[in-house]
Amino acid sequence: MYTSITSATIDGLKAHIVQVEVDVSTGLPGFSMIGNVNRQIREAPDRVKTALHNINISFPPRRITVNLSPGEILKTGTGFELPIAAGILTIFGHLPEENLKNVFLAGEIGLDGQMKGVRGVLEMVRVAKESGCTACVVPKENLEEAQMIEGIFHAGVSDLEEFIRIVRRKAWNEEEIHIKEVEEHAVTLPDFQDVKSQNSAKRAALLAAAGFHNLLLLGPPGSGKSMIAERIPGILPALTKEESLELAGIYSIAGVLAQDHPWISQRPFRAPHHTISPQALAGGGKIPVPGEITLAHRGILFLDELPEMRRNTLEILRQPLEEHKIWISRVGGNYCFPSQFLLVAAMNPCPCGYYPNRNRCSCAEYQIQRYLNRISQPLLDRIDLCAETTSASYTEFRVPKQDEIWTTASMRELTSKAHKIQKERFQQEAFQFNSQIPVEKIGDYCATQPEAERLLEKAFTNLELTGRACNRILKVARTAADLDGAEKIEEIHMAEAIGYRSIDKRYWK
Repeated sequence: MYTSITSATIDGLKAHIVQVEVDVSTGLPGFSMIGNVNRQIREAPDRVKTALHNINISFPPRRITVNLSPGEILKTGTGFELPIAAGILTIFGHLPEENLKNVFLAGEIGLDGQMKGVRGVLEMVRVAKESGCTACVVPKENLEEAQMIEGIFHAGVSDLEEFIRIVRRKAWNEEEIHIKEVEEHAVTLPDFQDVKSQNSAKRAALLAAAGFHNLLLLGPPGSGKSMIAERIPGILPALTKEESLELAGIYSIAGVLAQDHPWISQRPFRAPHHTISPQALAGGGKIPVPGEITLAHRGILFLDELPEMRRNTLEILRQPLEEHKIWISRVGGNYCFPSQFLLVAAMNPCPCGYYPNRNRCSCAEYQIQRYLNRISQPLLDRIDLCAETTSASYTEFRVPKQDEIWTTASMRELTSKAHKIQKERFQQEAFQFNSQIPVEKIGDYCATQPEAERLLEKAFTNLELTGRACNRILKVARTAADLDGAEKIEEIHMAEAIGYRSIDKRYWK
């Protein structure tokens, strides 16, 4: 007796359809699992048999063989327990086989028959729909996530008994296809108006958000670096439905997707501690899972206390900042994770934090340089904007109201204007922000006025810029021009971009 049930496995950030083939034959009773499976799956037979026994379903002692096909793909996770149980129930006559045709199943089973959620359901259901499945049955806690995929019927079950009832009467056909839209939840974001003074740093944050440029904030403790970084998400463009689905799929596989509300309406803001390991930042493990770099995809990766991070951890950022993806190589294969994020970093200028104020800073020159040199020049080259914050005076700190231009609402209006210009400019391209313009197209999209070109040439020589740094200055100047509605980059835009790029030259010698 033989049957086949459709399920799926996760490999990196991709799902692959797996046919769970169950065969029952005479002979010495036993339960074997084959098909390139890991230890988690090899434990499934004991859980499935015990769960069936505890809901009073018995079957004669037979030899049961379960094959997960295709055999070339390593199968991982606990989601195969439901399809294995469904195959056994079908063979022994508890479920009609025709009712499980073109039905996707995934779920973990407890010893008492209760269903437990699994990772990656969103991506699995998407692939199942593409392979021709018309319905899916998943644990109830994964139902909201599964319903994000349109064009397929859904059913959520809380235990094996409910699963049997639903399959017997094909209950998913009684429900309409559930189509959802990106829902805007009422989230109160902090306002830029709370940041006293620091207009230069706030202007840098505006440029960073308008063109998705990497930003480094440098200044003494308590000058508002973290406050500025935490407010940047409020002026970024809203996620599209496609971007929300992409992020939800990543978060589902990583196991950090909220089950009660899987739609992600706000751009990610990831702020790992400076003691983070290279593997946690980049992703990895025996079976690679996304790290903070990938969890910040389409959003912000905020690294506070940048020089306090390990050097080998920081150097991991170089590839994803340039290529917007990161490769993880393991014996089992190569995995590519997306990493198109806006890097916002903050740091003190010296170990004590108060350089160049010699009234408060007692660090020796060699201590300052050793501290700053924890950040390599190649990494600095990949940062578009470097803004300096200063300690606010008492009058500035106690001022009750800031200029209206530095409120989150007014800054969001400016960034929205710049995003609209970029969307129209790059409508035929694969990228959408100025920071993503490839080298070969900078000449097409970053046209300059003669005065601006002469200023850039002078800065290139005097500041001893690299070609990469020069290109990034052009991209920032393009964003400054967009904020002013200028067709070409003018001298004032170039001067501003150079000014934000030259601050690091005062510290890193």
